[in-house]
Amino acid sequence: MKIIVGLGNPGPKYAANRHNIGFMAIDALHRKHPFGPWSKKFKAEISEGEIAGEKVLLMKPQTFMNLSGEAVGEAMRFYKLGPGDIIAIHDELDLPAGKVKLKVGGGHGGHNGLKSIDAHCGRDYKRLRLGIGHPGAKELVHNHVLGDFAKVDQGWLDELMDDITLNAELLFDGDGSKFMNKLAPPPTKAEKKDASAPKAQTAPKAQSHIHQARNHKPDLPATGPMADMLKRMFGKKD
Repeated sequence: MKIIVGLGNPGPKYAANRHNIGFMAIDALHRKHPFGPWSKKFKAEISEGEIAGEKVLLMKPQTFMNLSGEAVGEAMRFYKLGPGDIIAIHDELDLPAGKVKLKVGGGHGGHNGLKSIDAHCGRDYKRLRLGIGHPGAKELVHNHVLGDFAKVDQGWLDELMDDITLNAELLFDGDGSKFMNKLAPPPTKAEKKDASAPKAQTAPKAQSHIHQARNHKPDLPATGPMADMLKRMFGKKD
């Protein structure tokens, strides 16, 4: 059995926040795969079902972000699972909007939801990091994270949710590299053309006029006094 937990804050006030992209991913999985109705247990909204034959518990902790680990820890102990059976889906400031990374273990990077799970479950769980972009300045981070996605974001957000649900079974496979390969966008035609284009030849470095003069041997008169003098100046010694 696996636990897939989305991180976010409960209630309609936060539903469309960038910080709630983890909840959004869990809702997308619930819609696309055979899961039962939502119920409340372990301080969370939970739903049991399957993804590609694997028993899965979907979780949306209702403790608010900073205490997410309380809910996950209770469920992990109840089902006698370990950190390796947990996949946490969360927002990531340090990734461009729409970009994804999956890793096992590591630090929390200042994310309070991960910090709480680390404290209650250990650190060796998978983290599916969903990029929400950085606003560019530290003082803007709070409003950015707790602000709603803009209308212009809806296109990539819907596409990302579809990609996650279509490839969800690969989340359980090893270190998740197969999942990442599926979500990595193929190179564009322009990128392919640029990669296959022959490299430009570098023009030979121009010589200075002094260097050219040193390498140039003048045409010498064949006979006469001037020829003898020039041969002594420029010609080879006998």
